[in-house]
Amino acid sequence: MKLAVVGGGSTYTPELIDGFARMRDTLPITELVLIDPAADRLELVGGLARRIFAKQGHTGTIVTTSDLDAGVEGADAVLLQLRVGGQAARQQDETWPLECGCVGQETTGAGGLAKALRTVPVVLDIAERVRRSNPDAWIIDFTNPVGIVTRALLAAGHKAVGLCNVAIGLQRKFARLLDVAPGQVHLDHVGLNHLTWETGVRIGGPDGEDVLPKLLAEHGEAVAADLRLPRHLLERLGVVPSYYLRYFYAHDEVVEESRTKPSRAAEVAAMERQLLEMYGDPALDEKPELLAKRGGAFYSEAAVDLAASLLGGAGGRVQVVNTLNRGTLPFLPDDAVVEVQARVGADGADPLPVPRLDPLYAGLIAQVTAYEDLALEAALRGGRDRVFRALLAHPLIGQYDYADRLTDSLLAHNREHLAWA
Repeated sequence: MKLAVVGGGSTYTPELIDGFARMRDTLPITELVLIDPAADRLELVGGLARRIFAKQGHTGTIVTTSDLDAGVEGADAVLLQLRVGGQAARQQDETWPLECGCVGQETTGAGGLAKALRTVPVVLDIAERVRRSNPDAWIIDFTNPVGIVTRALLAAGHKAVGLCNVAIGLQRKFARLLDVAPGQVHLDHVGLNHLTWETGVRIGGPDGEDVLPKLLAEHGEAVAADLRLPRHLLERLGVVPSYYLRYFYAHDEVVEESRTKPSRAAEVAAMERQLLEMYGDPALDEKPELLAKRGGAFYSEAAVDLAASLLGGAGGRVQVVNTLNRGTLPFLPDDAVVEVQARVGADGADPLPVPRLDPLYAGLIAQVTAYEDLALEAALRGGRDRVFRALLAHPLIGQYDYADRLTDSLLAHNREHLAWA
């Protein structure tokens, strides 16, 4: 089995490598190719990856290359974890929206649109080259904004499933609080990528007992602290929103915080410098503890489970993924991409039924889906007016003066990445 990772020079990658090594019986990789144009990073990450495999007794071969076509040739699955423009572009995404009093974040709001515009054309080019090499290969997308990128891939006819680590992170957190094995916790997880709610927490599977009321009653303070939302809000809602909902539920508070402290991009850039220095130590043969602060916790386990289900052919494994709606949320178009529990097998992801959603959540999901429609159109076709329309549609922007000013800022900060700008 051959897997390729586009963006293999990312400081995330040792987390993925560790999961591949530990879970080699679930996903028996014989060849793993790390692909990245940054040769210096790739050499450091590739060296550590080989040492991790060796320490844990994995017999698979790890290859590093900057040649995309050679790297994906014959791959059974290709994982996408790239960041167009690097942390420098992320730094811009998180700062210029603040000038209009709008949240600066790399996937939510104007910053997320900028990232989508830079990323979608690059990902579609990669996917087309994968298809030419092996039309049966699966593409697993971890590249943000996952919902928009996955929708672009599926609309172009690629075999693709989107993946995010929010759900598995909450599953692990709830399992610790409830003192049960993670595999026993099933989340009633619903929404869009980075716009999700846990409407139930079940023990034993989709039909198990819902212990969400008990979780909130006994551990509400701990859950609320992780989300940086007040406990009384969770109690009033009776659900657990993802931490990305803080950008909606406490927007102005987040903007004020962002104006007075270093951006997340600056924090991550400093962390990456430390991590790359560590990766260069020939004695290091495991992922360092600092990597947990980098983000992407449990990404490797989610990726292994997804790849194993897609490539194993057995089917029946249930996992939270980003896939076509196809009636799952009846108020959305069938070709919208939703993030829900799905049964995954060799034919892809088949979403499980979702009970009728409270209008409080359905309304926001519908509005953000409309924004994502317009964002994808702008990413595919370009044009200032299309960028403006997407920003005007976004619930965190929604005023024509803001949308106008943000459009100008977005284009000014991204001209080198947008062929049409």
